[in-house]
Amino acid sequence: MPIGEAEKLIQELAWRDYWQQVWLAKGEAIHTDLKQEQWPVSNNQIPKAIVEASTGIEVVDAGIRELYDTGYMHNHMRMYVAAICCNLAHSHWLTPARWMYAHLLDGDIASNQLSWQWVAGTFSNKKYYANQENINRFFYSRQRDTFLDVPYEYFGQMETPEVLKENRALKVAFNLPQPSKPVTIQNKNTLIYNYYNLDPDWHREEDFQRILLLEPSLFEKFPVHQKCIDFAMGLADNIPDIQLFVGEFDALLTQISPEKIIYKEHPLNGHYQGIQEPREWLSNVIGYYPSFFSFWKKCKKELLK
Repeated sequence: MPIGEAEKLIQELAWRDYWQQVWLAKGEAIHTDLKQEQWPVSNNQIPKAIVEASTGIEVVDAGIRELYDTGYMHNHMRMYVAAICCNLAHSHWLTPARWMYAHLLDGDIASNQLSWQWVAGTFSNKKYYANQENINRFFYSRQRDTFLDVPYEYFGQMETPEVLKENRALKVAFNLPQPSKPVTIQNKNTLIYNYYNLDPDWHREEDFQRILLLEPSLFEKFPVHQKCIDFAMGLADNIPDIQLFVGEFDALLTQISPEKIIYKEHPLNGHYQGIQEPREWLSNVIGYYPSFFSFWKKCKKELLK
């Protein structure tokens, strides 16, 4: 891979680490406008045209259908969708962000919430827009005469397009799986896996009881569609002898002593008890940086020697 392409790939991975570091520093505040309030905001829902993939922007509608079908969406397309929701339909970013997260197989709460804030201008110095010319260039389309087919300077004074005026509340339906066979939990040294840690190589050759913990309270707070849960269960199949426990961590403590529990650090694991192990990072650069590029400047020195 050419040096320039390798650097770009590493930089994209570094964004994910950066968002996680912001989450660690800001905690629950990442679910609110971080640097400044979003303005203007006309609703706390999501445009119906986004949900139904009927915006009239051909590649955007195709991208939404692909998200529904596969659980994936190109990074540029995520920004286009966010810009339409926040900066043209004037939906507050939180509900559309939750909608997108609920469909993404690679969904990451920090990356998702903070990327939407970056587009909405609540965690950046300005709002992000993409016009039809930009979309055509990056997605090799030729569509014209859409509500996005305007010069960039027009966006700031643009009224909400008619197709974006009707909104919907967020609805996410899912069912947490139940163990296919009786769970036999012993009070012995135990590795706790969860929706964010399904690493098949974690203490791979060592003798541990391995439990996949799915807490209903987590999925009520951050719901995902069934496709995402099924995907996670498929990843768990790569972990030998793992057992499924659907319930809260406190319920697990009635069967396993805290001193026998080992888990990986993550912002969602703050209520866990036991031995916390560090997670893997791309670099040794840790802590809060006010912008990605101040963070990347440090990472780059270490990663691109």
